[in-house]
Amino acid sequence: MMNTKAFAQSYGEEGPTLSRNALGLVYEGAIEKNVPGKVNIQKVSYMVDGIKAVANVYTPAGYKKDGSYAAIVVAHPNGGSKDQVAGLFAQRLAEDGYVTIAFDARYNGESGGEPHFTDKPTNRMGDIMGAIDFIQNYPGVNPNRIGAFGICGGSGYTFATSQVDKRLKAVATLSLFNTGDVRRNGYMRTQMNSIVERQLEAAEQRRKEAVGEKPVVGFADMTPDEARKLKVNLYREGYFYYGVTHKTPNGTGQYLKSSLMDLMAWDATDHAGLITQPLLIMAGQKADSRYMSEEAFVKANGTANKELYIIPDATHIQTYFVKEYTDKEAAKLKEFFGSNL
Repeated sequence: MMNTKAFAQSYGEEGPTLSRNALGLVYEGAIEKNVPGKVNIQKVSYMVDGIKAVANVYTPAGYKKDGSYAAIVVAHPNGGSKDQVAGLFAQRLAEDGYVTIAFDARYNGESGGEPHFTDKPTNRMGDIMGAIDFIQNYPGVNPNRIGAFGICGGSGYTFATSQVDKRLKAVATLSLFNTGDVRRNGYMRTQMNSIVERQLEAAEQRRKEAVGEKPVVGFADMTPDEARKLKVNLYREGYFYYGVTHKTPNGTGQYLKSSLMDLMAWDATDHAGLITQPLLIMAGQKADSRYMSEEAFVKANGTANKELYIIPDATHIQTYFVKEYTDKEAAKLKEFFGSNL
């Protein structure tokens, strides 16, 4: 078991970190190069509502273009990229025989969209639908066997997209983060007394941008020592994951303050009853975000085929990279998609 102190010492500024490999990937066990007969990776691009999206497609060992493969769309966390935990699970799922796609959300990473770091629910749900549009036409993919897997913010957006896009036949989430609820009410509902005040601040920021002022990023700058003093696990460990151990220019953890206007009026669970597909929701036992997974699970009352899977001892961020936990998550995903795709 890895506690917070061990995480900071072993994966923080004081210890070893992962470097981007030749393919730009930042996760343990990442593909270094394509080898015939093994899981391979291909960088692709396509248009979503007139904006370029950049993604990595992983194909299973022995992939044949004339096959009939199930495909899985993998959505990265808020502020993350296709090259971190989304890539890790896209690769693990490809090892199980699926064609998978991990994309950079538009306005983030290598994908287009200006101003960068815009974070709006309509865009993020559109990114998932756009990835489905692309992968359903990929050689060898059976368009009737498409699933989705989201992590953190990507989970919330995947959960919401599955309510409306029935091309998805099975849906899984990890460490679900309901971005709208958090931006509106505060993390763990700690800012419910300042909703209107923060809405006014977001509106004022949009007013400034409309007259040409530079957008403001809603992300706190701090030193590693300051980060270690944060009491909230998600923010403390997230600082080291995104800023130190799995750092990549494609995933900076940033978002524009003006996006709060859209985010605060949205909720991933508003129409949860519309989810009729098989559903797997995974969360860390010690994650301070666990309440969001549990609430989403209860509200998804339109499907009888659903499971809440708790990873013992894991915090939110640790579900992204600690091998003990990712192995359990990957095994559960293999079982779930194997039964439902």
